[in-house]
Amino acid sequence: MQKSHCEAISDGFLHCNCESIEQLLNLVRKYTKDFELNEAVELAVNECIHDNILSDFLRANKAEVISMSIFEYDKELEERKLRKAEYEAGVADGIKTATENIKREDALSLVDLGLSVEQIATALKIDLKTIQKWIEQNPQS
Repeated sequence: MQKSHCEAISDGFLHCNCESIEQLLNLVRKYTKDFELNEAVELAVNECIHDNILSDFLRANKAEVISMSIFEYDKELEERKLRKAEYEAGVADGIKTATENIKREDALSLVDLGLSVEQIATALKIDLKTIQKWIEQNPQS
């Protein structure tokens, strides 16, 4: 089975020196701070060619490398955004859970002090049913 042009470029890229590829990626990262991604990738490729980093390979496959690099960099950026959003959601969920646990402990402590369920609900701004459920679930009640 014959490989597509993109697969052949990808295979060629895989046979390049890892350090050289890392240099290209570092240049892309550097340029994306000041330029749009398309321009950053092109600048990085041109600089690598000028500095004789993967120059033969990049000259022969410049357009394909640029388009593949943009696609991969966009994919990496989206994956980082997704991980960040998932992390933030996890933090928010952890804070919510911790807050609920603290309110539960406070409610049970107030029960032990003899406050009524109504007084506790008012003080902690929690509905009566939730406090009653916590009392029923508490093994020390």
